Amino acid sequence: MIASSLYQLILEKKFSYQLVLCSDFKEAQIARDLLAFALPNHQLFLLPQLSAVYGDDLRSFRDEFFSLCSVLRDFYAFSGPKVLVAPIQTTMYALPAPKYLQSFKITKEQDLDFEEFKRKLYDFGYEFVDFVELEGEVSIRGDIIDIFVPSALKPYRLSFFDVFVEEIREFDLQTQRCKGEEKEEIEVVPVSFSLTSQESQKLQEQILEANFEGLSADISSFGFWLLEEKINFPQTYQTILSPQSLEVAQEFFTFNSQSDVSLETLKSLPLLEAAQGYSDILFDIKNLENLLEIHRQKKITLLSRFGFNRLEFLKNKPENLICLDSPYVVNLLTPNEVILSFNTLVSKKRKKKPKILLDELRVGEYVVHSEYGIGIFKGIVQTQVLGSVRDFIAVDYQGEDKLLLPVENLHYLDRYISGNSGVPIVDKLGKGSFAKIRDKVKSKLFEIAGGIIELAAKRDLLEGYEIQTHIEEYALFEQSRGFELTSDQAKSIQEIFFDLQSGKVMDRLLSGDVGFGKTEVAMSAIFVVGYSGYQSALIAPTTLLALQHYQSLQERFKGFNLSIAKLDSTTKNKAQILDALKKGEIDIVVGTHSLLNAEFKNLGLVIIDEEHKFGVKQKEKIKELSHNVHLLSMSATPIPRTLNMALSQIKAMSSLNTAPKEREGVRTFVKSYSEALIKEVILRELRRSGQIFYIHNHISSIEDKKEELLELLPHLKIALLHSQSKNTQEVLRDFVEQKYQVLLCTSIVESGIHLSNANTMIVEGADRFGIADLHQLRGRVGRGDKEGFCYFLIEDKNSLTQEAKKRLLALEQNSYLGSGASLAYHDLEIRGGGNLLGEAQSGHIKNIGYSLYLRMLEDCIHTLSGKGGITQESLDLKLSISAYLNPELIASDRVRLELYRRLAQCKDVQSVFEIQEEIQERFGQLDCYTQQFLSLILIKVLGMQKQIKTISNYGQNISLVFLDESKKVLVAQSKDDDDVLHCILSYLRSGE
Repeated sequence: MIASSLYQLILEKKFSYQLVLCSDFKEAQIARDLLAFALPNHQLFLLPQLSAVYGDDLRSFRDEFFSLCSVLRDFYAFSGPKVLVAPIQTTMYALPAPKYLQSFKITKEQDLDFEEFKRKLYDFGYEFVDFVELEGEVSIRGDIIDIFVPSALKPYRLSFFDVFVEEIREFDLQTQRCKGEEKEEIEVVPVSFSLTSQESQKLQEQILEANFEGLSADISSFGFWLLEEKINFPQTYQTILSPQSLEVAQEFFTFNSQSDVSLETLKSLPLLEAAQGYSDILFDIKNLENLLEIHRQKKITLLSRFGFNRLEFLKNKPENLICLDSPYVVNLLTPNEVILSFNTLVSKKRKKKPKILLDELRVGEYVVHSEYGIGIFKGIVQTQVLGSVRDFIAVDYQGEDKLLLPVENLHYLDRYISGNSGVPIVDKLGKGSFAKIRDKVKSKLFEIAGGIIELAAKRDLLEGYEIQTHIEEYALFEQSRGFELTSDQAKSIQEIFFDLQSGKVMDRLLSGDVGFGKTEVAMSAIFVVGYSGYQSALIAPTTLLALQHYQSLQERFKGFNLSIAKLDSTTKNKAQILDALKKGEIDIVVGTHSLLNAEFKNLGLVIIDEEHKFGVKQKEKIKELSHNVHLLSMSATPIPRTLNMALSQIKAMSSLNTAPKEREGVRTFVKSYSEALIKEVILRELRRSGQIFYIHNHISSIEDKKEELLELLPHLKIALLHSQSKNTQEVLRDFVEQKYQVLLCTSIVESGIHLSNANTMIVEGADRFGIADLHQLRGRVGRGDKEGFCYFLIEDKNSLTQEAKKRLLALEQNSYLGSGASLAYHDLEIRGGGNLLGEAQSGHIKNIGYSLYLRMLEDCIHTLSGKGGITQESLDLKLSISAYLNPELIASDRVRLELYRRLAQCKDVQSVFEIQEEIQERFGQLDCYTQQFLSLILIKVLGMQKQIKTISNYGQNISLVFLDESKKVLVAQSKDDDDVLHCILSYLRSGE
């Protein structure tokens, strides 16, 4: 309605407004596109939806805040005719005046006062870090500065010669390497506000006095609410409102007492009226020809940013058809014209997670060495050995034992993760007990690997039903989807179709997070199997999950001639369904283990959801059922890279790593516990007809917590759920069917089911959870097209350790886990691997940790597949040479440790050179010690390729021992480090 009303005003020359207020961001996008199309001489600006209310921590709205400041800065700076379009909630509070949004420029070849520059960045709100990952961060390393300016597409790297700006380039967050052409100039905008040091100090003091509720009482979090100079937009600019926006404002005032704009002011502003004879229109490309024919007497304008190839099918084009190259989305019907757009509204781009994993090893954590067992990681230690300085990794063992591991052998070390919360037993050096445990696990792993390979080999010999995948009806099935597939989904469907039509029995694993669209991929397979005349069975571990799948299938297959049934412990007419399956009268059946004893007339496809949740006997039944039919297993846990490599040798795999476009992020808040907050959060979700997870992780007091909540909100419908609940399935089913508003539970729901209507989560005592657990819990909300809200509550923020505070903040300011929190992904990947292998292995995993377990499994599978073991003996370097990554060049121990880890894993010379280039680019010119360490890594790589076991030196005399025990002696020009290294490298590079 908004587009047609605005268009009529413009055509009647009655539009003279500078501010258009809309109900939400989508309506604002529609209004902005219409105005940009109809007022080509005006500049249009679109504010984001900022749904924060007074006192909220702005870190939780980081992206929207950066966008808001960027748009306001451009709006203030533009002096010509302009219109600002905004969701009304964004303007309910006065917005920063121009003085707070000033920026400055850095130009190539200018002189820059370092101290002045650092002070300015600090006052602008930039966070100084070792390693830039997020907007608003800066890293200073000698003559190199990395800075990620808010709203910039990529971060910038500035290289200096003393104070002279030598080079400005963009770099890639994923690789930390520079990309593209040099920049002549960049604009540095504030992260919070452009303040002087005095203003910054004064504002900080006001924030502390105001005592806002949040983890970080700083300007980035709360400065927005206390700025002295602000602009009340609806009172300052000539404004018009959409009728729906006034309704939103009235609802806002029902629940919020504090605002800078009064409801009376908004009611006094002009409202957009419904246009007579004008209307917004929805059209489908399939109906375009009919639509144009009906309105062929009118002026017809078509808009597209991608050209008009799709018009080739039109047989009879109207004479008054105009095609415009335009990015706007305008679909209007007026008395005299039709405007149609082939474009779609642009959704905001998803952020990519940085790929470089820091914090793989952390001081004080348990680690496992593949030879010596479980110890405690103590960090990097620099030690002098035989007159040479080297870096070692210190690991503490039982008693006073300490292992100093050369950093080039860091690949022997893994973080110890077992999947349960028990504290591991630290091993004793030199007793050989760990070697016995490891060998025992290895013999068991050979059995497991043998079973996997044997099963795969048997299935590979079986001929399968050839399924027709090129079916006319499938095009209609695709069109009825109602959304665009992600690239991962499309690829997975192609891979499955290839298997189904190959004539061989399919055995494929489809992995992807809950909500990433595994079911849609599976339904494509079910569709072509059904239309090829075969039956499909989808087996889920719980009745609730079976019910969800059944409902999804019913909805998705509506209008297609395929019969669907459900069979589980709650099904009343079991015998009837079993008989119909036997006669072939049912095409698709969904159920739990009840299905495992069913007989089918012509079963073509078995789909297993979350196979690791089935028991041993049930798995045997699944094997029998799917013996010679196509099998698709689905897993919602991420698969570790190592296990992926291992299983992909003998099992087909497809992965969904991309979230669907309509999937919203999860807005995260860290707050102190208060009853007022609990009440506000629950009511906020109930207002949008949603449901709430309330995590209270103590079974003994969970009943008391229920009474507390009922005292706050007496009419609240609360369900209880924990590990001792006897009616888990019934409770969850009732919650899914919305008989309850709140599910009060322990962390039992951490890896649960897909509940698209429950989009708020409250977690009590969040500081007592691990970051991986909090990330998993948060993943329960925001599953559908509604934004998720997650509140991590803490009892006393002053008692939090710095580490806990830092990690909770990282969760709060990222809807994905970014800065310093990639550890959680690593944990989850490894835990996912454990799920896939099954509970029976938990004892072995506890003894040696997941990482080593998975590496050994991969090795066993390789060996039994006839490809040889993948782990080979590492080269022992006993060279008295000073070589290490210099802390003067790379100041951060975290980053040095990460580089040591990557260098230790290098298998070829090219990888070493790539890391060398990266170090030079990120940290500057290499010093002698860093260069010599890189030479050591090259020697290790080349020596392993030449089957050398040990390289040692005494002065200029160098001894090489090969794996076959033969020896070679080299003599360097002198005993100097560089001569010894040059001599060894020259020999290794020669053809000898």
